[in-house]
Amino acid sequence: MPQRELQRLQEIHRFLNLNIDKDHELQEIAELASELLDCPIALITLMDGETQYFLYKVGTDLKQNAIKDSFCKHLTQENLLIIPDTTKDLKFRNTSCVTASPFIRFYAGAALLTHDQHQLGSICVMGTEPKTLSKGQQHLLKVLAKRVIQITEFEFSINLLKEQFIKSRESEIKLRSFFETSSALHLLVDKNLQVFDFNKNFADFLRQMYDVELMQGLPVGKVLHGEALKSFIGDFEKALNGEMVSFERKVGYRNDQEIWWYVTFEPGLNPEGEIIGISYNALDITERKLNEAQIIAQNKSLREVALWQSHELRRPVATILGLMDIYKARKKSLDKELLMLEKVTKELDERVKEIVGNIDIAHF
Repeated sequence: MPQRELQRLQEIHRFLNLNIDKDHELQEIAELASELLDCPIALITLMDGETQYFLYKVGTDLKQNAIKDSFCKHLTQENLLIIPDTTKDLKFRNTSCVTASPFIRFYAGAALLTHDQHQLGSICVMGTEPKTLSKGQQHLLKVLAKRVIQITEFEFSINLLKEQFIKSRESEIKLRSFFETSSALHLLVDKNLQVFDFNKNFADFLRQMYDVELMQGLPVGKVLHGEALKSFIGDFEKALNGEMVSFERKVGYRNDQEIWWYVTFEPGLNPEGEIIGISYNALDITERKLNEAQIIAQNKSLREVALWQSHELRRPVATILGLMDIYKARKKSLDKELLMLEKVTKELDERVKEIVGNIDIAHF
């Protein structure tokens, strides 16, 4: 087996065996993909040599699938894979999920790539009707793929960060080798609110944004001030009491653009299980927040246009039905041709009502 593939499989099994505290967040990403991309099925998967594992999912109860029947095995690192109509694609039209239940007609997927470019699996959406994705939706799918990897690598790095409290040489080596390539920001604070350790990304951020030089032993009060310090201490104390704190927060601006972080405060334990400090961890989610807002705004505009068109269409229909009622009140009955017109107009009216009703309950 090639060395690169062996390393990829090792990465997959590392994540399969990882005890992730943020399962609900990964499930929310699958739900978000289904909702914003308007597809009934969404999956976050990992793939080894023979099996595709459905770790987080919407619209199916399946837990895994054979690689030979997987759309995702055809994903490349560089591009999305989009199949507008599976029945018209020679490569996929005879796949079991196309010819039998759930009769997949549409597929779109993005590869899950680690920081060292190992392809672990995919995030994908599927539907039972042919369709396509806008450029904005395609970009959002790529952003969600990055977010999945960020969360899983974030969890792995936090576990290593907690090990650093133990101060074994082995854990220190693993910590440094991973953290200097991690996109997250990590900080260890002891029980006295002094900096115990940090990674390069965190030091670079404080230097660029606040002109603060981070060093071991530095009191947190020398870095944060006012409400920011008060908020930090509040979350710090919750973590010292054994509670994990997590939230999304706007932390400032860069080139007139909002910066959003996903932040956690987690208890740090010694070998005896005693809490001796906290780990503060931050992940930049700005791109995800901006893309979500853009898709939601686009869908809101489409909904408003569709509602306007539907109501405008119903207006002349309602007028014709009103004239029919006046005519019947005067004539007591209608000619055959007018009866036919009334029937067709009522059918059209029901269809318009149905369209408006569907728009009102749709998830945009």
